[in-house]
Amino acid sequence: MRVWQLVRPGELRLETVDVPEPGDGEVLARVSLALTCGTDLKTLDRGHARLKVPSPLGHEWAGSVAAVGPGVHGLAPGTRIVCTPTAPCGDCAYCLRGAENLCLHLFEHTALGAYGEYILVPRQIVNRNAFRIPEGVSDVRAAFLEPLACLVHGANLLNLGGDRTLAFLGDGPMALAFVMLARLCGAGRIAVIGLNRGRLETARLLGADVTVDANEGDPLGAVKEMSDGLGADSVVECVGRPEVWESAVSLVRRGGEVLFFGGCERGTMVNLDTERVHYDELTLKGGFHYTPDTVRRAWELICAGNLTLETLVTHEMSLGGLPEAFDRMRRREALKVAIIP
Repeated sequence: MRVWQLVRPGELRLETVDVPEPGDGEVLARVSLALTCGTDLKTLDRGHARLKVPSPLGHEWAGSVAAVGPGVHGLAPGTRIVCTPTAPCGDCAYCLRGAENLCLHLFEHTALGAYGEYILVPRQIVNRNAFRIPEGVSDVRAAFLEPLACLVHGANLLNLGGDRTLAFLGDGPMALAFVMLARLCGAGRIAVIGLNRGRLETARLLGADVTVDANEGDPLGAVKEMSDGLGADSVVECVGRPEVWESAVSLVRRGGEVLFFGGCERGTMVNLDTERVHYDELTLKGGFHYTPDTVRRAWELICAGNLTLETLVTHEMSLGGLPEAFDRMRRREALKVAIIP
């Protein structure tokens, strides 16, 4: 089978390897479609703190069962399936405290290699974070399971209801999907600050009330104008750059909250106005990954069809076109690309 391997940061190679055989409790799936992800692009360009290389790449996908290992029940060959790339152990100190997204063993058993023809799903994921895809749910929509689960987890960390104002920093697919989710959760006024006019127009179509091109506009002035001069109740950073983390704090009102949702490069640091954080009583939060509960809730949203996630897929390419897909993302010409093996 063919699969893209991340040899080292900056080097991606399409290799031909043996099709794996599923072991006890495992499922081998044939990939029907994989979605590109900003995290995969960042991993290619600069590495990832949680991913050892060399490694197969790709984790957002939908497909069908090709073979099952001993002990697997209810997933016969041909069954359409989707899963997340990780699942918690359920037994470590963090899992027992309900913080399963911080599981000590989270990355020991992963389903990676969605940019390939087949993917092997470990027993832990089959048992906790795998779902049959029903009729009426497209492969494209199903493949959003993992990113949407991350967004649901992030939304759980915020107060989105009522007449609260939100500001999103970033105009990539995660920020745009977060706008959809926030609107569905009953958020008040929403602002999106980005760098691409086309994406900002998409943000308006998806529910943003105010958009600001950071190259030309005044993000702080726009956010204050929509919030009676106070600043946003909640600010969500969806870029993953230290300078954007810092600017997020400037947009929040006194007593407000900032969610650092975008992951920065390992080893980076930020400078904070300690006077603001202390005297304005700001709440600063990190938001990482998902739990089995948020995965289930994300799957319910996908099956209900309440979010137009498919609109974020702007291109479709063959497996060999993955490097071009990443290049288009770097040039901000594509949001997400559907890769068809």
